[in-house]
Amino acid sequence: MVKLSVVVPFYNVQTYVPETLRSLSANKREDFEFLLVDDCSTDGTPELLRRAERDLPGAVLLRHEKNGGLATARNTGLEAARGEYITYLDGDDWVAPGYFERLLAAIEGLGCDFVRTDHVQFTGRVRTVHRVPVGPRGEVLKPRETILPADKTTSVDYAYAWAGVYHRRLADRGLLHFTDGLRTAEDRPWIWRLHREADSFAAVGLLGLFYRRGVASSLTQIGDVRQLDFIRAFDQVIEETAADPEGERFLLKAVRTYLAIISHHLAAKDRFEPAVARKLRTMSAAAMRRLPQGVLKEALNSMDLDRSTQLRRLRRRQGANGKAAA
Repeated sequence: MVKLSVVVPFYNVQTYVPETLRSLSANKREDFEFLLVDDCSTDGTPELLRRAERDLPGAVLLRHEKNGGLATARNTGLEAARGEYITYLDGDDWVAPGYFERLLAAIEGLGCDFVRTDHVQFTGRVRTVHRVPVGPRGEVLKPRETILPADKTTSVDYAYAWAGVYHRRLADRGLLHFTDGLRTAEDRPWIWRLHREADSFAAVGLLGLFYRRGVASSLTQIGDVRQLDFIRAFDQVIEETAADPEGERFLLKAVRTYLAIISHHLAAKDRFEPAVARKLRTMSAAAMRRLPQGVLKEALNSMDLDRSTQLRRLRRRQGANGKAAA
């Protein structure tokens, strides 16, 4: 029986694939499998993965005939996974030797639905430790009780799917799938659903996963229209949270986070192509009109002056352009 399935999507990351694969080799175990999903790469990535399928014990190569994006690639791996536990790794990141074994021991020892871990962000030559924003460590908690408070960074804001490990029963309940086609912010509806619907989780201070930030081919570095999928992602968060029996309790947090992400993108608009920057403003204003207006007002009033002013100005300006602001 496969104990752990590691889902690893790749797309045009030939520079980093060897390091990622070496780290998987340093984590191999007879009952581990590595699901290498090639999302229709056009560089040297496919050849490197074909070699890995031959040389790396536990490697299973899955190839898309059409590029579908990270969410779809993760789903492909998830659907093929046979393990009792499931985790993720991105194709340009890597893990320390023995990391997956320690991760598995943590969740088996705690007996919960999922475990969240700290990670090391690697930017150029600078390494920075990022912690799960959960106080108690090694203690089983109810996920929905860590969503709030609305004005603080909480567990749902630490949205990295690869920073943890998940019991198969979550996949059987449909809680580990991502929204197909989302090109960015795909982790956001996923992490919110996980916290609303899973029964138990824990945070552990395990370091060993290295997240490579600032990769030129990463979508976060590219200012094209795919970046705007964050709006579709957060629309889904709002819709699903509102439908929750305790939706009223969590909506302020969801709306406030949505506004913070809109503000972040507006502040970085110079990295977008001009047409995309215009679309960002139009779509952001429309998104604010779709939000529950009482909650929107409360969220804006709770934000710092610079961001709330920026967002209110956008609503007014778009309204003056013929789109009636709420």
